Amino acid sequence: MSVSQSTASSKPSQSFFGQAWQRLKSWEGLLLVILLVVVSFNALNTPAYLTVGNWVNLFELYIEKIIIALVMTFIIINAEIDLSVASIMALSAATMAFLFEREVAFPIAVLVGLLAGVACGAFNGFWIARVGLPSLVVTLAGLITYRGLALVLVEDRSIGNFPQWFSQLGQEPLVWKLPFALVLFIVGVVLAIFILQYSGFGRYVYAIGNNKDVARYSGVNVPRVKMTLFVVSGAVAGLAGVLYAAHLGAMRGSTADGFELDIITMVLLGGVSIFGGTGSLWGVLLSILIILNLRNGMGLANVSGEIQKGVIGVLLILSVLVPNLAGRAQEALSRRRRISRVAETTET
Repeated sequence: MSVSQSTASSKPSQSFFGQAWQRLKSWEGLLLVILLVVVSFNALNTPAYLTVGNWVNLFELYIEKIIIALVMTFIIINAEIDLSVASIMALSAATMAFLFEREVAFPIAVLVGLLAGVACGAFNGFWIARVGLPSLVVTLAGLITYRGLALVLVEDRSIGNFPQWFSQLGQEPLVWKLPFALVLFIVGVVLAIFILQYSGFGRYVYAIGNNKDVARYSGVNVPRVKMTLFVVSGAVAGLAGVLYAAHLGAMRGSTADGFELDIITMVLLGGVSIFGGTGSLWGVLLSILIILNLRNGMGLANVSGEIQKGVIGVLLILSVLVPNLAGRAQEALSRRRRISRVAETTET
């Protein structure tokens, strides 16, 4: 009686540990191991590394990038790309600063800056979703055009002296030790996970990323989904640009230059396929933590910004190359197994 009970009780535990082992063997499991190694290395070299203040500061330094990374996850899973997000950040902040400098009421200047981001996203979405142009081409053109417009508005000047409440919004804690942007990111993570993993819209995003023709024949309004994604991307990038200006207390036409490299790397390193259809926000969150800790660790070690960009570039290459090579190796292994099974069947 006791033996049968112990046997029965061991099955659920074996199932649990089996599932845990499968998760550890996944890409997310590998990212978790890498994260633990990076955090441990940094903690051993810097005693104050694990303090709450350092971790809040770690997120604060890159908060605008990781906010955009959430919506970029949706776009890449949908088999698209948005290279213009950093330039939209600059244009939104430049629009706000331009109007403020001309004594437009500051809340109106902020609103128009946010609307500029929405307009850029809608412009991208029209050519991609309605006309059918490749997102790589459209958003690359947007990267150049929106940055140019930002430079036209503010030239090469630095515009600051924003109202005190605006600077406090970007620099002072809002809840406990968390600034407004970090609170916004936490809320965004919850919403993004719910929408992508548990809603009908999230299923449409995955379906279109896998095969947009099949999704269209299944009744999915493909242009509407793509248009929605790019409008939201523009709106979020515009919001991030305004928050970045509040964070720095000033802005220039070169604001957020090169941010798209870090943002796309966070998403691809998180296991989202560049070809669309696969990936999860859990992997992207782990990837965000890895990159933030790498950047922070290299900064504490006085590694130059150029070398840091090089490291992120290598991670971007590896995030595309390693899953591709692993997939090919798995296909080759399964092919060999099928051939060996056929050979054994033939011999018998």
